[in-house]
Amino acid sequence: MKENTKKGVSRREFLGLSALGLASLTILPSWAIDGVRIAPSDRVVLGFIGLGQQALSDFKGFAACPGVQVAACCDVDTMKTERFRRRVAEWQASKGMNQRCDQYEFYEDLLERKDIDAIEVATPDHWHALATIHSCQSGKDVYCQKPLAYTIAEGLAMVKAVRNNKRVLQVGSQQRSSREFQAAIDMVQNGAIGHIEKIYARVGEPPTPLSLPEMPVPANLNFNQWMGPLNDPKIHYHPDLCPPISLDPEENEKLWGAWRWYQETGNGYTADWGAHMFDIAQAAIGMDGSGPVEFTPKGYNGTQYSTMRYANGIVMTEQPYLEDNPDAQGIKFVGDNGWIEVARGYINCSDQSKIPADLKNLIEKRPRMMTPEERKKMYEEYMKKLKDSKKKGNDAGNYETSAPHMQNFIDCVRSRENPIAPVEVGCSTNTLCCLQNIARELGRPVKWNPATLSFGNDKEAASHRLYWYQYRNPYSLPYFCK
Repeated sequence: MKENTKKGVSRREFLGLSALGLASLTILPSWAIDGVRIAPSDRVVLGFIGLGQQALSDFKGFAACPGVQVAACCDVDTMKTERFRRRVAEWQASKGMNQRCDQYEFYEDLLERKDIDAIEVATPDHWHALATIHSCQSGKDVYCQKPLAYTIAEGLAMVKAVRNNKRVLQVGSQQRSSREFQAAIDMVQNGAIGHIEKIYARVGEPPTPLSLPEMPVPANLNFNQWMGPLNDPKIHYHPDLCPPISLDPEENEKLWGAWRWYQETGNGYTADWGAHMFDIAQAAIGMDGSGPVEFTPKGYNGTQYSTMRYANGIVMTEQPYLEDNPDAQGIKFVGDNGWIEVARGYINCSDQSKIPADLKNLIEKRPRMMTPEERKKMYEEYMKKLKDSKKKGNDAGNYETSAPHMQNFIDCVRSRENPIAPVEVGCSTNTLCCLQNIARELGRPVKWNPATLSFGNDKEAASHRLYWYQYRNPYSLPYFCK
């Protein structure tokens, strides 16, 4: 494995050169975008940690927010760092800003920067906690991609770090800022379908054991640093875990980082989409900051779907919410007086008169199973769009971005108010996702007390790695004592 060493100038020399080079950002009384001068008090300077496709999409969202500048970026893959720097430089040039985005391999060096106000954390999940906690300790606010963490303990520690250091944290659960989901939440809470009895939330399959063969680590990737606190000896490098790119000519990732699909490095669709759909379900029934009290895995005593039971009697199952499209991610709230279905770009209700007027057009956009011909046509159209976009120097392969969600974060950095998806919300949703996987791996029901954040007398569940695991030396988890 590649050693954690820096080449060239020393850390002190590098930071000194950085400070001198950023005089244009830190000394001038104001700076301009498109000829409009931005006062220093309104400016928000960002640094990015983790520079895969998600970070590229998030950068586009932040670039749409007035008064934002990007000063630095960090990744363990030097090619991705250079790709990100080029994207930022192009944007800065288009806006008449100074073209400067310093590059780092170790985020601790980036956090030394006094001119950076906030950090985007778009690393693999197992790095979310340490990168966020250290950002808070260095006085930075944080936009952290979802799910909040890899384990329950990490999420709890992140809550303490944010609050103890008086920081603002927005979780990248951008559905909270989407109109159709906000409407569904309001309708449920205003009694549009009566008392909620059941929730169907389709998110997808859980993680599986790591099955990728070991392959040589490319020279541009510090895989030892990518591993970070992970201490499972079964983890080794494979390009699917860290999808490779090239720069000249530019070829971007051809798949999502597969670390999320393996239980040694991620929590599968359970967390990847659960951080979206379970999150909205919790918000609608008033369970932000809380959660279910019992988790029963699929297959236990004939249980057809993974089941979560709340103390108030509401039952949520991970199951299809559309009969004709069982794989579509979305939610169905079932009350004693009707139902509400909601997904991205779609909302419907048993009483359509209760859907807000500005969303009536989404009723007909119900997700459905496509024919093979339709799938082929969609793929061909996507590839054409991607090819045309590359000719123009753009990135058509967006993952997830939401400028309103990011604007909310930037507004809260300035106002010091809680954003729409604060750390406690991300923590409770992450805890739910982890608990569902714990019950599945143990093959039996698991009980949880959201008030005491404990398993009661269930020592086997409390010792599960998704509650807490011993970090690899020299890493340790601040703000948490086992």
